[in-house]
Amino acid sequence: MSLRFIAKDPNTNGDNCPTVWVDEANGDFVVQGWKADAETERECLQAGGIPDTEAVVRLPARMVAAIREACDVADGPAVH
Repeated sequence: MSLRFIAKDPNTNGDNCPTVWVDEANGDFVVQGWKADAETERECLQAGGIPDTEAVVRLPARMVAAIREACDVADGPAVH
């Protein structure tokens, strides 16, 4: 796997921050975020469930620019 770093949450101290990468081999997003709280997980379960192989994470809205950049990278000619 060849992960391309996109960005960390700009409002955190640099350690254990929400982070976005793109897998340059297939265009997949890889995200690190805060674990969802119990209420968020309950809502997700009600909406269709969370398989054991998946997790719900939360990224702050201030990371929208990083997610857009990841979309551009994933959609670009260098990926795939």
